[in-house]
Amino acid sequence: MRIELYSSPEEASTAVADHIASLIRAFHPTEKRPFILGLPTGSSPLKVYARLITLYHNNKVDFSNVVSFNMDEYYRLPPTDSRSYHHFMYTNFFNHVNFKPENINILDGMANSWEIECQNYEEKIKSYGRINFFLGGMGPEGHLAFNESGSDRTTKTRRISLVDSTIKANSRFFENDQKKVPKAALTVGISTILDNSDEVCVVVFGKNKHWALMNTLTRKPTSVVPSTFLKDHNNSVIVADYAAIDED
Repeated sequence: MRIELYSSPEEASTAVADHIASLIRAFHPTEKRPFILGLPTGSSPLKVYARLITLYHNNKVDFSNVVSFNMDEYYRLPPTDSRSYHHFMYTNFFNHVNFKPENINILDGMANSWEIECQNYEEKIKSYGRINFFLGGMGPEGHLAFNESGSDRTTKTRRISLVDSTIKANSRFFENDQKKVPKAALTVGISTILDNSDEVCVVVFGKNKHWALMNTLTRKPTSVVPSTFLKDHNNSVIVADYAAIDED
């Protein structure tokens, strides 16, 4: 695991988006050999998506043969809900680029059986062989996707209960009312990310991520801080701004 520091989220996001675009171009994806991209939600990747949209409109990247797998979705929140991650992804990214609808994969929090939904999602990821690039964010206590503190290194796609810090952090999307935030989510596991991806990049911005970032950098891999498991991957990078690394 390595770390790259930038003066601002804008500078960092530009670097990440430009890297993704260069990987896709170099891969020369086709319909039979698509580029596989793992994607997050939340505030951290927004500027990455904005930059990728700009690159697409400037003919610098083509998503027509890119297959995406999103990290997570709230449990029992309809995809039509404006707070759902389905809605987030289409509003902030997919509606503005040329992904084929059949190449977009997001967990269905309304599935009749979350067990079958998660198993099928895990199997579909593996059916493509490898995820070429997995972009992620980091929660305030070091969660990856919705792999909260206590999540084991071997975890795979599953349903998980959200911890209080995550519910509090996400309440800003639910009228700042923690009671309205779903208490569970479907999420890819830590193993799903690390054992199936050629490259993993986690963006970490802002002072509120300082504790998570410093613990990730200084602690041995532990389920207490799931992001420390990034050290188990031979091609993982944390991209952070100075606000996240500086204590003051």
